[in-house]
Amino acid sequence: MDERVLDVVAVRDVGPDTVAIDFETPDAFDAQPGQFVKLTLTVDGEDISRFYTISSPTVDGAFEITVGIDPDGELAPQLGALEAGDGVRIAGPFGSDYYEGESRVVVLAGGPGVGPAVGIAERALDVGNEAAVVYQDDAPVHEDRLDALAKAGALVSVIDDDEPLTEPVADAIEDGGQVFIYGFADFLDAATEALEAAGVSTDDAKVENFG
Repeated sequence: MDERVLDVVAVRDVGPDTVAIDFETPDAFDAQPGQFVKLTLTVDGEDISRFYTISSPTVDGAFEITVGIDPDGELAPQLGALEAGDGVRIAGPFGSDYYEGESRVVVLAGGPGVGPAVGIAERALDVGNEAAVVYQDDAPVHEDRLDALAKAGALVSVIDDDEPLTEPVADAIEDGGQVFIYGFADFLDAATEALEAAGVSTDDAKVENFG
């Protein structure tokens, strides 16, 4: 989709310093959980753009992104202040590391990677497949959705930043599945090491590095 202005449907608090923003879904917007979009706002006369991964399981009617609010950020505070009816310039979707109907998914998420993690896991369960999520964060968000996933049969592990990934990753991958890794570079390194310790090759993993 070329850039166009989409209306905000809702803005919701989903955890510490974090909001979920729902946007109207335009015609011919065929995005999958795990893909990302480019958002652009004009701030003090300058266009500022950032990429955000879709965190809803589908884009039927509306789609969601999850935004961590850094008060010193160039764009996040303005996104957090949005209200229903505001317009935002959005392009996309982009990315090839998304859910494609795999029968079992293992999603390893660090910090903001929880957005695509919950969207992918929800989509997998919705279509009758299986999911496991390992989420590392000292201040977890989307806890209601993670709880719902666990109640629906997903294997969900939420651990602090100082806890090792080795055991929860080994438990999550024990029954196989397509591996997804979302997070910043240091988390990707730790997740890769945990997978290798479990004897799992990361060659076919779907990975998004947030920087």
